[in-house]
Amino acid sequence: MLEAIVHGILLAFGLILPLGVQNIFVFNQGALQPRFRRVVPVVLTAAVCDTLLIAAAVGGISLVLLSVEWVTPIVYGAGILFLCIMGWKIWNAAPGERDREARVLSLKGQVGYALSVSLLNPHALLDTVGVIGTNSLQYTGAERWAFAAAAAGISWMWFLSLAAAGRVLGRLDSSGRVIRLLNTVSALLIWGIAVYMGVRLWRSF
Repeated sequence: MLEAIVHGILLAFGLILPLGVQNIFVFNQGALQPRFRRVVPVVLTAAVCDTLLIAAAVGGISLVLLSVEWVTPIVYGAGILFLCIMGWKIWNAAPGERDREARVLSLKGQVGYALSVSLLNPHALLDTVGVIGTNSLQYTGAERWAFAAAAAGISWMWFLSLAAAGRVLGRLDSSGRVIRLLNTVSALLIWGIAVYMGVRLWRSF
């Protein structure tokens, strides 16, 4: 049991640490929201989405779904389009503009946006299905679900910590220069992921 838990923790850290579109959104919301409690819906939505994806991967549902040939290209195509649009929005958003937008964003809007960055990112989606789902096959019964629970627990702690770190940066960066630099780097990174996914999609044909 302990081996499965440690395995789940280490694997989850390896998958979640790279700065991707979901992490960028959670961090930016932590930096831009006027109060930390305003970013809690984003944290909860991202963590719940990860938990559901992990459960689906460990349960084998997602592996069966992605075995259908036409599903993967659709996931890639929709995800690439979404990444390009999000990168463009971040690139063109000044910190002040994004701050005002964050302040008027409704609870429904926050949850919807968090859902989109959690479920329309093909890189994260396929990594969760392929890597976590495959690694879980070496365990059975309670050990398999202990592995899944450990991986999901890391997601919850990570998103909470990421939002808190964003909150600290937002309070320290009164000039908005760091946020502006972060937006630029984030947009370039997101476009890079989109290009990478486009190459993988092209090679799949």
